[in-house]
Amino acid sequence: MPATFKDLALDANDHQRLADWWCAALGYVRRDSLTGDTRPPDWPVPIVDPAGKGPLIWINPVPERKTVKNRMHLDVFGDTAELVAAGATLIRARDGEIAWDVVADPEGNEFCVFERTRHS
Repeated sequence: MPATFKDLALDANDHQRLADWWCAALGYVRRDSLTGDTRPPDWPVPIVDPAGKGPLIWINPVPERKTVKNRMHLDVFGDTAELVAAGATLIRARDGEIAWDVVADPEGNEFCVFERTRHS
């Protein structure tokens, strides 16, 4: 096996604000709040599932804005209307062709929202 999964990374112009947005959207917390670590504000922000079930996500500062569609993205179970009310943008609603909503976070990073089911 040449590789094993480690973390997810997401680029952002305002990585501090986007870290807070994703924490609220996913029920995550900043990892440093659990470990007591401190890091300079211009460093990447690690966010984690406090229950320890979800992957670690790094929100990385970058100078350039997003300009094209993501080649890799997150899939989440959730409520699209609540995410939009929190600042996301609906890109494409589920329809006869797709069974999920395509949404973008406040910086335009696309992700897919699936309805919660009894098995999710």
